[in-house]
Amino acid sequence: MIRFRPLAAFALLLSLALPAAAEIRVTDILGREVVLEAPAKRIVLGEGRHMAVLGLLHDDPVALVAGWRLDKALDDPTLAAYREKFPAIDGIRPVGSGNRDISVETIIALDPDLVVLSLMDQGDPGMERARDQIETAGIPVAYVDFFAHPQENSIPSLRILGALTDGAGRAEDFAEFYETRLARIRERLADPGIPRPRVFFHVHAAPVNCCSTVGSGVFNDFIATAGGQNIGSEAVDGVLGNVSLEFLIGSDPDFYIATGGAHMAARGGLVLGTGVAEDDAKASFAALTGAPGFSSLRAAEEGRAHGVWHLFNDTPSHIALIEYLAKTFHPDLFPDVDPEGTLREIESRFSPVAVPGTWWVGTE
Repeated sequence: MIRFRPLAAFALLLSLALPAAAEIRVTDILGREVVLEAPAKRIVLGEGRHMAVLGLLHDDPVALVAGWRLDKALDDPTLAAYREKFPAIDGIRPVGSGNRDISVETIIALDPDLVVLSLMDQGDPGMERARDQIETAGIPVAYVDFFAHPQENSIPSLRILGALTDGAGRAEDFAEFYETRLARIRERLADPGIPRPRVFFHVHAAPVNCCSTVGSGVFNDFIATAGGQNIGSEAVDGVLGNVSLEFLIGSDPDFYIATGGAHMAARGGLVLGTGVAEDDAKASFAALTGAPGFSSLRAAEEGRAHGVWHLFNDTPSHIALIEYLAKTFHPDLFPDVDPEGTLREIESRFSPVAVPGTWWVGTE
């Protein structure tokens, strides 16, 4: 007769009763399989701005981050808001700065359980070598994208991060919030008979060295989704290019939309975004639209010139910008759409911090 010792028998029964720890298997934005033994708790961010994305999924995203690359870092007002609530943010170890450089040695020394890279890292030879070395050291790497193709990839990327960090529920909540608003815009613009106004998007706008604009990519997608035609695509091959002020004036757009941020203050351009007071934003926009050439635009004369925060191009909160553009281009179709309310709801429901600022301005 085989006799079981009581403790051994108890251990056997316990092992049979408890489910085996399940691996987490996720397909990243490049179609690569990423496998974790458990939800990530020590993450290295390839872009500092992705802290704010983690903040949509977790009440304390700082506690999950061991290191970050300072390329595309959090802007100063957002960093200050996180620092005030989470002083531990100053303990996050830099693992690289600009020009897509990254320190493999520093990352391995941090012993992370996940490294998050951007779609923009794909194809860079240095980053490919770094990724290979990191994965050879046994550290999983996942790619996400909130910048190159935000309409297409932001929600899938949010779900990827949610699955890898035990934030899937919050990811689905935000996805529903986002997709409901996007569907409303698309449904109301579905009729092909609705006129599409001609739009000029002046990016990093300043009254000198005019004009940088977009041909394809992020802002072109936003314009099309909001029911406009991007006239920059008539003159620019690729994502970004320059046209003359004469081209802008001769094109006579129905709407002139400028983008800017705090980074434009040194160039005398459009200043708005995080930490910018409304009066300051309005003053910089008035200086831009009052400059020679710009002031003669029909869009400026007739109150169809607007300024928007450039960095909407790297956050899932860009849904509010799409709403703003749709309401601007087609006010009769979207009287009930409230872009400011959308941003307030994102802040109150999803973000762990509040960051003041001015996100758009218009001619009055």
